[in-house]
Amino acid sequence: MQNVYITAIATALPNEPVGNDDIESVLGQAGAQPSRARRVILKSNKIKNRYYAVDPKTGERTHTNAELTAEAIRALGDPYSKAMDCLVCGTSLPDQLMPSHAVMVHGELASPPCEVAATAGVCLAGMSALKYGWMSVATGQHQRVVSTGSEVASAVMRGKLFEPETVASLDSLEKKPEVAFDKDFLRWMLSDGAGAVALEPTPAKEGLSLRIDWIELRSFANQLDACMYAGARKREDGSLESWKDLSHETWLKESIFAVKQDVRLLNEHIVSTTIEQYLPEITEKYQLSGDDIDWFLPHYSSGYFRERAYEGLKKGGLDIPFERWATNLSHKGNTGSASIYIMLEELYQSGKLEPGQKLLCWVPESGRFASSFMQLTVCDHQGLS
Repeated sequence: MQNVYITAIATALPNEPVGNDDIESVLGQAGAQPSRARRVILKSNKIKNRYYAVDPKTGERTHTNAELTAEAIRALGDPYSKAMDCLVCGTSLPDQLMPSHAVMVHGELASPPCEVAATAGVCLAGMSALKYGWMSVATGQHQRVVSTGSEVASAVMRGKLFEPETVASLDSLEKKPEVAFDKDFLRWMLSDGAGAVALEPTPAKEGLSLRIDWIELRSFANQLDACMYAGARKREDGSLESWKDLSHETWLKESIFAVKQDVRLLNEHIVSTTIEQYLPEITEKYQLSGDDIDWFLPHYSSGYFRERAYEGLKKGGLDIPFERWATNLSHKGNTGSASIYIMLEELYQSGKLEPGQKLLCWVPESGRFASSFMQLTVCDHQGLS
């Protein structure tokens, strides 16, 4: 196994940042009245700005997921976007059921033939793509790999897409003129963005590189029901009923393809499962100590979980004070599988990194609960840390 270095990092954030007071005007109102949950959710998640691939004047999309991902890859520079051996793309919501998101990105780039792979899931899709790329270089299969994470969640959060559901609710005995909470909740939580990294067996000739020391991923789907899902509805017993088994009318009346969140499950299990249960195994395997970590890059969906994540780290064996956390949730938003790329790029460009520093990255996923940790070491152009 040879060393693998992140030699370039780039991101693509669509359009201008959108503040809290403008979300509903950009996405469009879902229902006959403004969301009653909006202010409470925004106060809790502490997100101030986010980005949407939506024209604020027309409400129409400005980028597809594939287009935004290709934009991030081009920002890496020509040596990577036009001469890669392998392309690996992760996302929660591709633009279509088939073909894969990765081949659509490859088509957007119009770059020479190469190996192409797509990773699915929710927030872990981006980290899975990074691990695939890392292993491809480490095993000598490829010399230049590009891995990406991207989300265009706004595509399924625009108000007009919920009109059949709200009309059906108005016609029912419940008389609810707004979208159901499990869908409305995520309209104030998710945002758009894409990130890309170049992976090579030698460090960049200039500037700093990030050596990938290890990447660990773990699913806990054997323990818990689905928490975040789309293209299905949840039965009383916690199982999912696929869109394939539902009528076309139900697809519309219940906004089956909207992203939904079981907030109770999220609150009860996201920290206890993805940190407290999993982290002790990681710290023992790699003999980790909080004193060894110079920067901690955590992906959490809401500021509500910040303190809880810190306490979970301590319970799991790592005490990393907030001054060593590198997060951008408040001004870049919750970009799901793209989040780790967008955090890494911001820290990399900050001028705060020095050779020898250790970065610990944590990305949990509430889809059916999974978790990942990654350690990086900052290196100079000679690979020295």
